[in-house]
Amino acid sequence: MDKDLSLDNLRKKIRSNEFTKTTSGYAPGYLQANLVILPALWAADFLLFCQKNPVACPLIDVTQPGERYLPSIGADIDLSTDVPEYHVFYEGNFETSVSDLKDLWQDDLVTFVLGCSFSFEEALIQSGLSIRNIDEGKNVSMYDTNIACQPAGKFNGSFVVSMRPFRAKDTIRAIQITTRFPKSHGAPVHFGDPSTIGISDIGKPNYGDAVHINSDEIPVFWACGVTPQNVIRQSRPPFCITHAPGKMLITDRLSSEFAVL
Repeated sequence: MDKDLSLDNLRKKIRSNEFTKTTSGYAPGYLQANLVILPALWAADFLLFCQKNPVACPLIDVTQPGERYLPSIGADIDLSTDVPEYHVFYEGNFETSVSDLKDLWQDDLVTFVLGCSFSFEEALIQSGLSIRNIDEGKNVSMYDTNIACQPAGKFNGSFVVSMRPFRAKDTIRAIQITTRFPKSHGAPVHFGDPSTIGISDIGKPNYGDAVHINSDEIPVFWACGVTPQNVIRQSRPPFCITHAPGKMLITDRLSSEFAVL
């Protein structure tokens, strides 16, 4: 089965562009991460933005300018090749998707590695909860919201959230479990009426795929690592690279290492 790939084989397939799908449900137990890559002149402000918005941007680590490797997350990980798809922005505008950064890498680029909610999905599944997008073979549903981030330096904007539906009693359990994973966005930021946080049509996510929500289920919303992409569009750095929504960097670190017991 595709999702039974070992971490080494999955990374090789990503690096050779054989795997280009969402990473939700893959490499269970390993920390998945969002990437934000910026020129060094913008890096200090974005570091401050992460510090002021730890729920939306849980910082795992950051590189020195020009570095493509970060031993703290995996000795063999190349930040310029080991993501299934990268998004490239100029002046805050999305320009193109690329499979690697070999032709775009610059000596002044600083890479921020941020936690991802995919990392707590295994804990939810182990507790007996079902993850709808995994069951349906889809990317997670992600939405722009009206929840404001704390501004920092040149950066300002609003939260993006990911959504997973649960029955009421399972929602309580999901909150209890994900609270233990602050580096993977932690507890939900909202559940229930999506219009309260500025989502007009839950059937039309801004990123990812729509999933079925049963009549007895509640939509539960977590902060999402696509938030920086929303912020980038508003803050307009001259150049920026991120992961494509739902297509994450899979690290060698275990999610359990970052759990709060």
